[in-house]
Amino acid sequence: MKRFGVFFAVSALLFGMFAGSAMAGQIQVNGSTTVLPIAQAAAEAYMEAHPDVNISISGGGSGNGIKAIIDGTTDIANASRFIKQSEVEAAVKNGSYPVPFAVAVDAIIPVVHPSNPVKDLSIDQLRDIYMGKITNWKEVGGPDKKIAAVTRDTSSGTFEVWEEKVMNKEKIMPAAQVVASNGAMVQSVAGNPAAVGYIGIGYLDKSTKALLVNGIEGTSKNALNGSFPVSRYLYMFTKGWPTGEVMDFMNFILSDAGQKIVAESGFVSLR
Repeated sequence: MKRFGVFFAVSALLFGMFAGSAMAGQIQVNGSTTVLPIAQAAAEAYMEAHPDVNISISGGGSGNGIKAIIDGTTDIANASRFIKQSEVEAAVKNGSYPVPFAVAVDAIIPVVHPSNPVKDLSIDQLRDIYMGKITNWKEVGGPDKKIAAVTRDTSSGTFEVWEEKVMNKEKIMPAAQVVASNGAMVQSVAGNPAAVGYIGIGYLDKSTKALLVNGIEGTSKNALNGSFPVSRYLYMFTKGWPTGEVMDFMNFILSDAGQKIVAESGFVSLR
């Protein structure tokens, strides 16, 4: 996680050097459903203070947000993963240079139905469940029920982090149910006593039960210090170095007030 902290530090330094005044206009934000609650809450607060600026926000996944940056059809791309080298090259070829800003820290939490007695799974057990090697909850201390694994679509940054940190690049079994957002994941797991899924920490509520991973709880503290095994930074990428109202909005998100919104949205503030 150190390289991501460098990007945030450099970004924060440059913000102090180049911050400008907001101009009236339209800001388009697209991408990760994980970052969506942060972006929506920040936009509401910002527009209340700046009624001459309109911020439009849509989800669709990290990959779609970054694609919109590449195509030049969005001002800000929300992403729950870092941009790939191939995406940077495509953007530069298209005349746009994506600039990364870390805006929050997140933990991807495995969740089950509240009635499931299982409390803790190791990374290896999670991998075996999603590969189809462990198929019944009784194999990991649960009831005699077939496991219903729920995963995210491949355009999701959450999927890519899960694939890297949990699956270790092993393939998720074709039988796993695929959902398009964190909200859909919560609904699927909450509605099925045999289900297991994974969501950003900001989406935890009483409708699902969070599991420990390798005996470690997915808390804000453990996400920030990196001890929780499935932790990550959340990003906003701008289409080139931001100016005007885009710069002002990004400054707001990284300010004390903006980072308070991050925490109130259920995610982990950078401070």
